[in-house]
Amino acid sequence: MIEFCISLTLKKRFREQRNRLFRLALAWTGDAMLSDDLVQECLARAWEKRQQLKDPERLEAWLFRILHNCWMEHLRRMKATTDLDEVPPDLEEGPDSRLERQQLADRVRAAVARLPVGQREVVTLVDLEECRYAEVAEILEIPIGTVMSRLSRARRALRDELLHLQAPCEVRQPLLRRVK
Repeated sequence: MIEFCISLTLKKRFREQRNRLFRLALAWTGDAMLSDDLVQECLARAWEKRQQLKDPERLEAWLFRILHNCWMEHLRRMKATTDLDEVPPDLEEGPDSRLERQQLADRVRAAVARLPVGQREVVTLVDLEECRYAEVAEILEIPIGTVMSRLSRARRALRDELLHLQAPCEVRQPLLRRVK
């Protein structure tokens, strides 16, 4: 009876984590269908190995680790990644601001997609999923110093790329000067 109650509680907690797992997988893969497959695989593996979960308070990090393993296996099989998918625009915005927001989101997604896999994983875990450095180190099985250096490099690359993308727009705008 106790095992049954624990199983029900764990199933509920798995369901609660599904959206976060999907969002993270989508940030890594850029493909909604692949992300769904990875999350399904992750949850199936987690359920099969639920006895290995030593600390229930660390469920999220444990699931992120399993998802990461599923993603790495997929990369080894496919040897390629794709650009990130679009996120639906906010329906409350006007058409112009929606377009600007979508264009900015597309530029950010493309810049993130061009990052090396290790940097992409760290930046999405820290900045999108708001994981602590120690959690990211545990999830990716890398030293915390590596997390910090990858995050620093990823943020620098994103900043440089996004500033570079803005520069041509600024150059194209005519400069006005005062004529006396």
